[in-house]
Formats: sequence, structure tokens, C-alpha cells
Amino acid sequence: MIERYSLPKMRAVWQDENKYQKWLEIEIAACEAQAELGVIPEEAVAEIKEKAGFDAKRVSEIEKEVQHDVIAFLTAVAEKVGPASKFIHYGMTSYDVVDNGLSLLLRDAIDILIEDVKQVIAILKTRAREFKDAIMIGRTHGIHAEPITFGLKLLRWVFEMERSLRRLEQAKSVISYGKISGAVGTYANIDPRVEKSVLGKLGLKPAEVSSQILQRDRHAEYMSALAITASSLDKFATEIRTLQRTEILEVEEPFHAQQKGSSAMPHKRNPIVSERICGLARVIRGNAQAAYENIILWDERDISNSSVERIIFPDSTILLDYMLQKFSQLIKGLKVYPENMRKNLEKTRGLVHSQRVLLKLIEKGMLREDAYRLVQGMAMRVWAGEGDFRELLLGHSEITKHLSAEEVDSLLDYSYYLRHVDQVFERAS
Repeated sequence: MIERYSLPKMRAVWQDENKYQKWLEIEIAACEAQAELGVIPEEAVAEIKEKAGFDAKRVSEIEKEVQHDVIAFLTAVAEKVGPASKFIHYGMTSYDVVDNGLSLLLRDAIDILIEDVKQVIAILKTRAREFKDAIMIGRTHGIHAEPITFGLKLLRWVFEMERSLRRLEQAKSVISYGKISGAVGTYANIDPRVEKSVLGKLGLKPAEVSSQILQRDRHAEYMSALAITASSLDKFATEIRTLQRTEILEVEEPFHAQQKGSSAMPHKRNPIVSERICGLARVIRGNAQAAYENIILWDERDISNSSVERIIFPDSTILLDYMLQKFSQLIKGLKVYPENMRKNLEKTRGLVHSQRVLLKLIEKGMLREDAYRLVQGMAMRVWAGEGDFRELLLGHSEITKHLSAEEVDSLLDYSYYLRHVDQVFERAS
């Protein structure tokens, strides 16, 4: 997944070299804190800081033998440090390193995603303003309802992505915790002051209480934020796919000069980016479910979460980074066809104004049930192809008894539906 979908910044986060570098920083910081407390010699720390390093390939070789990633890492570092390495990892357990390192990686990854979302918001705002007054049909249940503007549709997406931004920022806060509390969280073999010192240097907060690990509700919340963001993109992409249908064609994905749509049909221009976004969102939602399952671990810990997390966190952050970047490009280059929007708006020959006529008849004194029955009856005739709505209104004596021709025409004016659009746009900063 990394090689196929990841962009350079996100790829760098999840490389083994970066993970091991984080582990080394944690181990050295712990040694420094232990020395300050007089637990290990100052000269040993100096030697460790001077010589400590690792070779990722060597770590991998050792892991194949020992079947333990942290021990393999410590062994590889010890080979470079020599005798002073006996003070590395003193009083600590593996997840005093792994969980802190993971928190750092997840924090770095979500910083990239936060910037991606900000970019999406900015592009959506620009295009929303561009089409603020581009009138189109609003649809409910897939059926023509009343007019909206394409700008309003995009503005809805702006505010939804702003909510995703807040969720990602909250997820960053929730995951920016760590622990160095030993094998079962009691600090039996390590002073709590070591934890405070190390996590302070890393920019993490100490978990109030931990077991051998950080509790996985934090990680599940993180994955939830990713899954909701992906699901919003899925929703937007689904709507673009719908609006690109041949019989609708109100918007269309960019289609480049050398691009091909089908191996069999040369005429095809398919919404492949939107389809890709929809498909990848399913993966992230599935990964979120796996994160929920990871909350339930035995006692002070078991290792059933570990194998899952090696997949779901890199894959999900990489995929969402890719999806956000592709969606930004899609919206930036999206082709919009206002003339088709207008054609589609008029396909039902005036039926979109039925509510205005209904309300005006009630205003004129008719009972709602009577007015509804009258307007619906004419609407059903239009559906059946018996004429357009205006003609039937003006040809019905019960309507003309209450409404003049001028009033009927005023009720069929599209500008009525746009009168509060500017006010809604004022809500966007």
C-alpha cells in the first residue's frame, strides 16, 4: 500500500528508519532522565549519545532470529554502543518505547492530514463562491424537488470538511499521550519522573493511568476521525458520480487529452477518481472497525492489537492522504455545466414550483387539504404528459378564482429561491 498510494511526506512517516529513529530518541531521553536521578552513570549516557545508532537492515536480520522487534532493535543498537548499552532500556518494557513511538508517528501523520483537509476546504470555498448563483434542481430521494444553487451544495461540503478538521485536531490531541510505567503500569522498576522528563521532551502528555500499554480507545477515536473524513469524501464523490451520469451531466471530472475511458468503448469518460475515492473509503471504515476491536485486550495487555495496528495505521493515513489530495485536484478541475443544470431544472415543466402555489392558495383562504389536493391533481397530470404546470394552473377555474395570471407567473420565478443565498454564504468565514 505504501508504494502504490503514499505521497512523499506520508511515506516518510511510516518508513522503518523513521520509526527506529523515534525509538532511539525515546531510549536516549530515558537514559538522560535516569542519569539525572543517579540511576545510571553520566559517562555511560555520554557514550550512548555518541555511539548510538542503528541499521534498519540489521534490525530486520536480528528480528528474523529473535522474533521480537524491540529486542532486535536494542541488539542492533548495542552492537554500535558496546558495554554502555547495558543501561539502555533500563527498567522499561517494550511498549514504553513502542507506544510512545506510535503516538509520535500518528501525530506526524495527522498533521499531514490536517493540512490536506485545509487545502480541500480552501478549494471548495473558492468553487462554492464561483457557483454561488448557479441555479440547479435540488433532489430528494433522487427525484426533482426545488431549486438550489451548485454553490450551496459545495458550501455544505465546506462546512462538513470543517467539522472533519475539528475531529482530526481533537484526534491529534487524544493521541498525543505516552507512558513509561513498566511492565504492568506500576512504575515498579522505573521512577515516574523518568516518564515526565521523557514525554516532556517528546511533546507528549503522560497517560493518567496506564497498563503495559496506552489504552486503545485513544487509537479507536483517532481511526474514527479518519473514517468519518473518508466517508464525507465518499459522499461527495458519490454525488459527483451521480451528477456526471449521461442523462444528467451537470458536472464532470477532468478528462485529460491522452486519457482513455474504456478498452472496448472509445466514447467513454468515466468518473474514475470519484469511484476510487468511494472504494478506498470502504477500506478505512473497515480499518476503523478493527481499531474498535483492539480496545478489548486481556488484563494489562495482550498482543492481538499489534499485528492489526501495523496495517491499519499506515494504510489508513496513507489512503486518506491520497484521497484528500485526489479530491482537491478533482474539485479544482471539476467541469461544471450550468446550461445542463438549467435544462434539467425545467424537465418537469414547472412542477418544482408546486409548494409556492400551494402556500399562496392557503394564503388566499383555501384549506391546506383542499389546496394540496388541487395542486397535486394538476401535478399528476403534468407527470402524465398532459401539459406544463403553468398552462394547467391558468386553465383551472378554482385556481384562477384565487390567483391572477400575474400572480401565477410570479410564483414560477426562479429568483425567489435564490433570495437568501447571500445570507447563507455569509456564514462561511
